[in-house]
Amino acid sequence: MITWQLIPFSQLTTTQLYQLIKLRVDVFVVEQTCPYPELDDKDHQDGVYHLLGYKNDQLVACARLLPKGLSYPSVSIGRVATLESQRGGGLGHQLLQQALAGCESLWPGEKIEIGAQEHLAKFYQQHGFIQTSTMYLEDDIPHIDMVLDK
Repeated sequence: MITWQLIPFSQLTTTQLYQLIKLRVDVFVVEQTCPYPELDDKDHQDGVYHLLGYKNDQLVACARLLPKGLSYPSVSIGRVATLESQRGGGLGHQLLQQALAGCESLWPGEKIEIGAQEHLAKFYQQHGFIQTSTMYLEDDIPHIDMVLDK
């Protein structure tokens, strides 16, 4: 059973912030062997929310929900990550469903744009996203832009 929390940066505890950064670094930097600027000055911006998924007291999933104009002209979801040991049981789908519900609650009816790792295109397509760009490299990882237009 996963417990979900949607929290603005200013309300994260120091423990939650540490867990969030650790999970993202473990996935994006260590696991994917990709040194990149994890601290990009977006986490703390007005209107940004952090979706945290806990199994007992362990953070197992996270995503960042961003208002219009911060990453894209539209609302966006980023830094979508699940703990490696928890993959394969549908946690990623639960995470994205929660993120989409959070966006709908915060910004009803708004289009959502994402920069997805190219190998995850089918995953996002299952949730209604459509590819809107050709492949481009971001931090040496193939990405594509995708949109969910409601």
